[in-house]
This record gives sequence, C-alpha cells and structure tokens, in this order.
Amino acid sequence: MYSDLEKAITALVSNFHSAGNNGPTLKRDEFKGLLSSQLPNLTKTSVTDAGMGEILQQMGVNDGEDISFKHFWNLIQTLATSQHGLLSHEKVSKCGCVLL
Repeated sequence: MYSDLEKAITALVSNFHSAGNNGPTLKRDEFKGLLSSQLPNLTKTSVTDAGMGEILQQMGVNDGEDISFKHFWNLIQTLATSQHGLLSHEKVSKCGCVLL
C-alpha cells in the first residue's frame, strides 16, 4: 500500500511522461496539453503565448528548448508554495520550505 504522497509523486512523473509519449522531454505543445488537462486553473491565466512564455521562462526553459522533468519540477515547486497559501486562506504563503 502506497501513501498519498507516494501516489502524488507517481502521478506527477506518470503524467509528465504520458504527455510526451514516454519521452525524456516535452515539446511545447505537449507541455501545453499537460497543463490544460492536469493544471487547468493555471492555464486560465496563461492562455496567451506571452503568458505561456512567462511560465516557461520562470521554469528556466530557454527559447527552442524542450521541457525536461527538472523544468516541470520547478513549476511544481512554485505551484506548491502558492497553493499552500491559497488553501490556508492567506494572502501570502508563509511556507518556510527550503527548496534545493
């Protein structure tokens, strides 16, 4: 029996690889599809090319570069911190997690 956290990690990895046909990286259109299906609230605010470009830049993706799981993980770290603040009804998250 796996814990909720173990299942969540497996879901992140599985969804990333499924979006890219099990390849090591995602093309931008594959990444957009992943966000649309699995993080629809994020795509509501980034539906434009400029909005998507900003997300990719924050993730550390250079122009013309495919999205690696490491890039995706950067997004997950950012979302986890902001989601914590939203769910705890705080305007600014007080999460003191140290991110490596």
